[in-house]
Amino acid sequence: MATGGAACRQAPSPRPPPSRREGETVALYVHWPFCVTKCPYCDFNSHVRATVDDAAWRAGLLADLAHEAERLPGRRLASIFFGGGTPSLMPPATVAAIIDAATTHWPALPDIEITLEANPSSVEAARFAGFAAAGVNRLSLGLQALDDADLKILGRPHDLAQGLTALDVAQRHFGRVSFDLIYDRPGMTTASWSAELSRALGFGTDHLSLYQLTLEPGTRFTALAAKGLLTLPDSDTSADLFELTRSLTAGAGIPAYEVSNHARPGSESRHNITYWTYGDYAGIGPGAHGRRGGAATERLKKPEAWLAAVQARGHGMVSEVALSPAERATEALVMGLRLGSGIDAALFAARTGTALGDVLRGDRVATLAAQGLLVRDDRGLRLTTAGQPFVDAVLREIAA
Repeated sequence: MATGGAACRQAPSPRPPPSRREGETVALYVHWPFCVTKCPYCDFNSHVRATVDDAAWRAGLLADLAHEAERLPGRRLASIFFGGGTPSLMPPATVAAIIDAATTHWPALPDIEITLEANPSSVEAARFAGFAAAGVNRLSLGLQALDDADLKILGRPHDLAQGLTALDVAQRHFGRVSFDLIYDRPGMTTASWSAELSRALGFGTDHLSLYQLTLEPGTRFTALAAKGLLTLPDSDTSADLFELTRSLTAGAGIPAYEVSNHARPGSESRHNITYWTYGDYAGIGPGAHGRRGGAATERLKKPEAWLAAVQARGHGMVSEVALSPAERATEALVMGLRLGSGIDAALFAARTGTALGDVLRGDRVATLAAQGLLVRDDRGLRLTTAGQPFVDAVLREIAA
């Protein structure tokens, strides 16, 4: 594990792809690593701390941001995303300071999207007015389940009543609200998920993030499953739940535009689309990754190590590595195929410096297309409805 004294590993500055010119847009990701509790399914870079020095953290994030801005001059800021961890534990004044600094470093687009992830405890919901005043215009709320028993299983620090109250407060303060639900939970059936998702679709938001529960290495759920103490639905039930999710959301006018994300047309997460279409984004805060100017950046993960590094040398970066055209193309393929619209061949070439066809196994693409899982045409490459549940398997087959 990297420590605060680790030197930043830097490769020579890469020659940027053709599209990386001044005046183009950039997205900003800000990682706040702290949570009230650690959920047993979570493998994100999140940490529980009894106290946090808010002033030191604000100064550290602003310094890390300035370091990135120096390396991306002349850009326009398209979006900011506060993720975590639990960013709704941040003081609204810190959020405001970061937004002000970011929009000073880079002129903001008139319709800039500024998202903050929130957990629905009553204390955090009371801060929503402050976040809105700071400039946040989109809130992503981690409801995760609409059942008190399952919220306890998931280790969530809120109950359903708190969650619904937070959703109501969020809808009063923000023009755009999304919320997360986890399905494929222990004991879940198509009947129980149909009732829960139908209720969720009635709450009136224009965006939903609906994730199948997965067992990630190093999490408590994985340890429990290994001991036979946690059982998820079988593969047939999982497939049925996935298809049910697609059917109900499409019927409600909120179709899937990415494997796990659903929105009314025009309400998609513009920040996340930057990732999925391989646009440039800067990442600051502990463990944050970035992709900018043909380079991959990574910050120190441990909060204390990151903060010590920023205070010592003005940034928390542990590595900055030039990516080859082939590496950029592989990453763009993995990200882009998750989108319902698939990969635009012209945009792919502009952002990676490589033609889409050069990273595909043409014989396997043809076979999967004949099986009705893929469409390859002059515009690009996309999964069919039948192929979307198998995105990972398809990628293993077609990547050259």
